[in-house]
Amino acid sequence: MGRTRMRTAGAALGAVAVGALAWAARDMPAAFGGDPTKGARGDRLRLSPRYRDGVFHNVHEPASPVQQGPSSVSIPQIAKEMLFGEEKDTRHPALPIPLVRDGIPKGESDGRLAVTWLGHSTALLEIEGKRILLDPVWSERCSPSQSVGPRRLHEPPVPLGDLPPVDAVVISHDHYDHLDMRSVRELARTRPELRFAVPLGVGAHLERWGIGPERFDELDWEEEVDLGGVRMVSTSAQHFSGRGFANDGTLWSSWAFIGAEQRAFYSGDTGYFEGFAETGERYGPFDLSLVQIGAYSDHWRSVHMTPEEGVSTHLDVNRGSGDPGSGLLVPVHWGTFVLGLHAWSEPVERLCADADERGVRVAVPRPGERVEAARAPKLDHWWRAVA
Repeated sequence: MGRTRMRTAGAALGAVAVGALAWAARDMPAAFGGDPTKGARGDRLRLSPRYRDGVFHNVHEPASPVQQGPSSVSIPQIAKEMLFGEEKDTRHPALPIPLVRDGIPKGESDGRLAVTWLGHSTALLEIEGKRILLDPVWSERCSPSQSVGPRRLHEPPVPLGDLPPVDAVVISHDHYDHLDMRSVRELARTRPELRFAVPLGVGAHLERWGIGPERFDELDWEEEVDLGGVRMVSTSAQHFSGRGFANDGTLWSSWAFIGAEQRAFYSGDTGYFEGFAETGERYGPFDLSLVQIGAYSDHWRSVHMTPEEGVSTHLDVNRGSGDPGSGLLVPVHWGTFVLGLHAWSEPVERLCADADERGVRVAVPRPGERVEAARAPKLDHWWRAVA
């Protein structure tokens, strides 16, 4: 009788475990997105100069996202360093990250060039009266499941539904910390006039999530779409893509936003390479640069640049100005999710030190803080109080 009860209890616990796993995985098939190789989209992919052998390629091809070389380590070793390494305890701030709750003006944009950093790479860009939402991620975890995966270090400073009118959403690539199914679905549902601009192939994910092709523009590098007088140009980056078990089936991009008087640049995720100088020559100089600075490592340096390389990127895209202080650099891709092996505040400390040496103007907003390109606040190093 005792054994029978034990078997029954074991079966019940097993059923609970299976049910819990099923609950955790319920959204995962949809989160993986769509198949970009089907139909007319697949035909268009195959016409891209960057697409061959069924995948997209960088101009300067890294060996892999995890670099091979003298200091090569295996993925299990990287995971061990992430979970148990000496710097593990420094990857989170010691105190709560300060948030600005009311930094975005309500109503229409005032026409000034400005950006509100909303955490990680999510930012609301204001350019010539238009508002462009970059890589919106409001979910608790950047993962196909909200039960596992990297978790936020701070809540979104503004609820998604409280954003002011937005004219377009722009996606840099399809990794989970940049393309969030729940946020995209909610934006599409609650703002039926909102348009999306995405790299080539990413439209398959939007369609999988119920967003019709009439609502988005899918661009290869150097292709562009007009947003009421603001050119949104897909420009080159050095990265990779993927939401499941296969990588590089969709394109990755940086973006140039060009108005009659104002210009802004967003790096997306990328390694440092010559393409930024070419972007600067073609579309710059820029009044505002949003540049990735976090989640770098020597293990994958070709696809995530260091803070110092972020400063170089800003200088490259502004090379035509002849003045390193002519544009404002605002760092992104740091502070919200633990995706690298470095300390939480290390990226911004290194950025500020290098920018100061090279005469580059930098603004480091708190999550939710709005910064105007022409009237950037003085650095107050707010992160040091919570690191």
